Amino acid sequence: MTQDGQLELVPAAEPAAPDAGPDAAPSRPVARLVVDTPLAHLDRLFDYLVPASLDEDVVPGCRVRVRFAGRLTDAYVVARHDVSDHEGRLAPIAKVVSPEPVLAPQVLGLCREVADRWAGTLNDVLRLAVPPRHAAAEAKPRPRAPEDPLPPFDDTGWEPWPDGVRLLRSLAEGGSPRVVWGCLPDRDPAVGMAEAVLETLRSGRGSVVCVPDVRDASHWDEVFTRVLGPGRHVLLTASQKPAKRYAAFLAVSRGDVKVVLGTRAAAFAPVHDLGLVAQWDDGDDLYVEPRAPYLHTREVLLLRAAREQAALVLAGYARSVEAQSLAESGWCAEVVPEATTRRLGWPTVQVTDGSVAGGAPARLPSQVFDTIRQSDGAVLVQVPRRGYRASLACQDCRAPARCAACSGPLGQAAASVAPACRWCATPVEPPWTCPTCGGHRLRAPVVGQLRTAEEYARAFPDHEVVTSGGAQVLAAVEPGRRIVLATPGAEPRVEGGYHAVVLMDTWLLLGRDDVAVVGEAHRRWFNALALGRDRARAVAVGDPVTLQALVRADPEGLAARELEQRVQTHLPPAGRLVTVDAPDDVAEQLASRSWTPHTEVLGPVPADDGGQRLVLRAPRREGAALSGLLQTAQAERAAAKLPPLRIRVDPATF
Repeated sequence: MTQDGQLELVPAAEPAAPDAGPDAAPSRPVARLVVDTPLAHLDRLFDYLVPASLDEDVVPGCRVRVRFAGRLTDAYVVARHDVSDHEGRLAPIAKVVSPEPVLAPQVLGLCREVADRWAGTLNDVLRLAVPPRHAAAEAKPRPRAPEDPLPPFDDTGWEPWPDGVRLLRSLAEGGSPRVVWGCLPDRDPAVGMAEAVLETLRSGRGSVVCVPDVRDASHWDEVFTRVLGPGRHVLLTASQKPAKRYAAFLAVSRGDVKVVLGTRAAAFAPVHDLGLVAQWDDGDDLYVEPRAPYLHTREVLLLRAAREQAALVLAGYARSVEAQSLAESGWCAEVVPEATTRRLGWPTVQVTDGSVAGGAPARLPSQVFDTIRQSDGAVLVQVPRRGYRASLACQDCRAPARCAACSGPLGQAAASVAPACRWCATPVEPPWTCPTCGGHRLRAPVVGQLRTAEEYARAFPDHEVVTSGGAQVLAAVEPGRRIVLATPGAEPRVEGGYHAVVLMDTWLLLGRDDVAVVGEAHRRWFNALALGRDRARAVAVGDPVTLQALVRADPEGLAARELEQRVQTHLPPAGRLVTVDAPDDVAEQLASRSWTPHTEVLGPVPADDGGQRLVLRAPRREGAALSGLLQTAQAERAAAKLPPLRIRVDPATF
């Protein structure tokens, strides 16, 4: 208290030097660590003492081992300091696993932001960002950088896009444009993206390019090697062997290579002087991480572009609703061809419902039959379902066929195999009898690609029939008179393109109970049509009104209409949507909990895997606050030693 009787504020205590003892490092003896723990309430940094014997090896970004909660645990060093906020004696670092700095500061900041965005923990994201260590890869000599100059750039391939050359010039001059690129079938997007990366390299900056799966990565890897020259990029995918994957990661982390091409985890690659982040086909559901915190690669790249002031390119044959939202908001510009160029670049699609003169739809419509007959080369037939006969029904009354043992649905895996239950695998003893009408004949209301292959082989004996889907996905097929039946996403490439493309049973892809079903179905159809050669013929079996976007070759218009519906219903990307799976009693408590001011609480309703599901919907401006409250709820359960909640922020399907 002062002399005039007023209360005097007590000054805050200064952080004190640790009670180190004689064995501490002489300078900066405090190491701030990220400790590998799954517990949400311990999602923070911890201070440890740096022993003098480990002083030179404990560097920011390296891996160490510390004693945490009574046992040795892995950790990353974030920084070293002279003082600590911790009161009392600091525990020492037990061991340096490797002095190699593998956690870059910019990647750590990105991982923290990603964890907060998806209501997760930092360690869950770090497991995606940093691959497991491989000691032999660390010991190998570093690769030599290419000494030859960068190849020249030929802009003739960008003539269909009026703004394409301007985009590449901006990248070469060190600019950071953000664009949504609408691709055309007659121009390999891998070549265009490689040229964008080449111009970014010309400015002295690096790039990160993400593709959906290993098949795409293999093709793009070949193109990048051809356009950039050997040794200027690395491939980074989860399917690589540990040594090869870690060696590629080290080449980027050490600055030996500035270009990374890969799948989901490549979005976190520690590229030096990052100038461009790019993504091909951002609507593909393979970009959704199947483990907590269920992040999406597109959103990670958006965060990274904003954090590091890098250019952004979202490319695809189709247009996702999220990309359309970025374009309409002005955050991204559009690089699209003119309307006439776009229509000429896509195959002309003929739509039929399979009926003739008002009769019942045919399994193999005449338009499909004529198109295949008139084709001199390979024909792609996209079939929505894999397998043989996925479901069976009574031929007479159309009632679903059920197992006599467990009442499960019946199916047939192949022509040589008897029908059996899809639940308990009990085979059907002939004769099968329908409990509804007493009939003995079975029919298949839904036919897979294997059964369709038999039908096509009988209808077109002069064509070889090839299937791709399920466990047997082909990367490419040889040109020739063959019919390739593939499930969506499993379509193989053919040199020169397919002479014709057939989209069978489009109503099946549209029959899923999902808000995003229209955009997802059209994405798969546009990707299939893009495999056709110039002037290829195309037939789609379905509703002519529903498939008008294919007829007009207008993926942007479809995305704009889908976005308008999302805005009206306050669904992502117009709003923030969170699903929370919890036990019955916990879901009721969460429903009555206080969230952000404008959060709508929907449910709870029964979840697919048991328990209850709660849906929280909020404006985008309250998204960060809502995620923070969910992190708090998760931490409270972890502190009480209760099982975690399953929280998914802006799930791909809802």
